[in-house]
Amino acid sequence: MRLVAVAEAAGMTHANVYRYFPSRDALADAVTVAWLKPIEAALLDAATAPDPAPDKLERMTLALAQAYRDRLEREPNLFALFVNAVEKARPAARKHRSRVRELLGRVVEEAIGEDADRRDRERMMNLLFDSMHRFISPPNLLQDRKLPRAAFDERIGAVLQIALRSFRSRAWAIDG
Repeated sequence: MRLVAVAEAAGMTHANVYRYFPSRDALADAVTVAWLKPIEAALLDAATAPDPAPDKLERMTLALAQAYRDRLEREPNLFALFVNAVEKARPAARKHRSRVRELLGRVVEEAIGEDADRRDRERMMNLLFDSMHRFISPPNLLQDRKLPRAAFDERIGAVLQIALRSFRSRAWAIDG
């Protein structure tokens, strides 16, 4: 991403772009934040829905993975910008990851109940993120971009069903 190209596309001078964005990274973060907002909004809608927690977890996880994959396929340059932000731990990527964890964490707490301790929540979150890593990690998605969409959808569906069965059976509560 070149600031001069952004300025030209916006009908501005590059000096004017610098007035609003002090650096290329600041501009990249602003673009990334704007690009991720609809994903976070969809997750918030699912998290606050009146559905049972396992249904919400399934819907949220699928929505996140499919949104990332859609963005990779439809907007590869913006997805590459996001991957770069993730790999460099840029503020936009860190905030997005925190927001995703927060929203999923709410539903995990709902799933395990109020009586569960903090370790139970951490175990369930670890199981969810570890099992779904291939499908929700932007660098992994970029690496697997040639995987046909049907295969991607089939694999995520299978892995998610295994994770949800583990949640229901409380297999995540095993020490270790």
